[in-house]
Amino acid sequence: MAERIVKIPGPDHPISIERIPARVVVRSAGQVIGSSQKALRLREATYPAVVYIPRSDMDMTLLERTEHKSYCPYKGEASYFSIPLSGGTNAAWSYETPYPSVAEIEGHIAFYADRVEIDEVQDVEG
Repeated sequence: MAERIVKIPGPDHPISIERIPARVVVRSAGQVIGSSQKALRLREATYPAVVYIPRSDMDMTLLERTEHKSYCPYKGEASYFSIPLSGGTNAAWSYETPYPSVAEIEGHIAFYADRVEIDEVQDVEG
């Protein structure tokens, strides 16, 4: 196997990670599969922003790991998951051992926005 190139985010390829101040709710086929007040938003270069939800706030029993993997020189190797209740193959991914520059996304899972519903909900105090 060829040695993988590791790149560091910088001015030519910026990556930022911020906490989302609202509750993030993820649904598939109308069913809530995750809800978190600790979600992160990762912005990378010119790509659309991606929401990462802590696995501890997901119902991981509704996801199945697939054989698919991919590699990003800025973040590391990604593992993929399907959501059987919606028939969605490779609907989510996770960097289980992310590179140090994006270490905050460890223990989180991200979803393709066109394969699930992702809503940011402002909690209302009673």
